[in-house]
Parts: sequence; C-alpha cells; structure tokens
Amino acid sequence: MKTAILSSDSDSDMKLLIELANKLGIKTKILSKEDAEDLAMVYLIEDAKTGEYVDTEDFINNLRK
Repeated sequence: MKTAILSSDSDSDMKLLIELANKLGIKTKILSKEDAEDLAMVYLIEDAKTGEYVDTEDFINNLRK
C-alpha cells in the first residue's frame, strides 16, 4: 500500500484531484486540520527517535516554546 498526502489552497483543484483519484479506484479521505497536525507530529517524532532517554518534562517544555 502506498500513501500520498496532498495539500492545496484551491478547493477546485483539490476537488478535481479527488474526482480523478476516485475514477482511478484510489481511496481518498479529507483530513481535518487537527488530523493533519497529528499526522505531522507522528512523522516528526518517528524521524527524531534516537533510542536515548529524554526527560519528559524538558521535552514538553521545549514543545511549548
């Protein structure tokens, strides 16, 4: 399974892409802004894993900056 994430400021362009994907038998799903932010956070966390211990309090404080 392959996944692509597309983003556009143009509603008409996005609608066209979704229609094309559906005609090609590709499943589509519109993400809310919160879902997209959660997905980006998961990607960043996975990418930044080092296997080293990180103090939770320091980590949360750095996120809030």
